[in-house]
Amino acid sequence: MSDSNITVVQTGSHIGRPADQRATLKGLGLNKIGRKSSVKNTPENRGMIKKVAHLVRVVESQ
Repeated sequence: MSDSNITVVQTGSHIGRPADQRATLKGLGLNKIGRKSSVKNTPENRGMIKKVAHLVRVVESQ
């Protein structure tokens, strides 16, 4: 599971969101709508993605 990567695309703005959600987006390597970031498929990253699921879209990548 941890061998693969996940591509995360930001679809929503961080403006007006709580500081912890902003920090989560930054931790995922995102900061603008439309930006893509590739992260390892770990439980920690899955939890971060779940926290900001309303602001991102996940694309499974090989």
